[in-house]
Amino acid sequence: MKLFQIAAAFFLAVATAGAANAASDDNYLTIQLKDGPVVIELLPDVAPKHVAQIKELATKGEYDNVAFHRVIEGFMAQTGDVQYGDMENGFDARAAGTGGSSLPDLPAEFSNVPFERGTIGMARSQDPNSANSQFFIMFADGGFLNGQYTVVGKVVAGMEYVDKIKRGEGGNGEVSDPDRMIKVSVGKK
Repeated sequence: MKLFQIAAAFFLAVATAGAANAASDDNYLTIQLKDGPVVIELLPDVAPKHVAQIKELATKGEYDNVAFHRVIEGFMAQTGDVQYGDMENGFDARAAGTGGSSLPDLPAEFSNVPFERGTIGMARSQDPNSANSQFFIMFADGGFLNGQYTVVGKVVAGMEYVDKIKRGEGGNGEVSDPDRMIKVSVGKK
């Protein structure tokens, strides 16, 4: 009888751990780039509203084929304009970076999480409460952004693929014939 109880406890522990891992998998985002997948750990404890909105947009497929419209060497790669940045449906190079999504803008969720290489931050206008769908991935540390932009996650795998994103030529990092997020999904894919 005791062996049966030990086996039952073991299987219950394995099942519970599996369920916990499946739930935590929801706090990852996988972005397929031309060179390989990038896995981002989302931080819902830091920015719950922003993370929820990113996950909703990814689940709906709205980030698929969206351009990296602004990429500045030594700084960051910006993407996520689902309104004007979809390179297969209505791409507008002149307007990319000025749009958002059909979801509402979000109030800032500033935190003490620093902007370091691999950090994911929400792009916004001059209004701190204007973030919507656009985000950026840091190529290098950017302490001057700390407390000014909402941090939503960090790259945990595939930063070498982020480093290969085509850089912009314009004064503000505008990219002609930009790279894109081929597919974006919730979870580690």
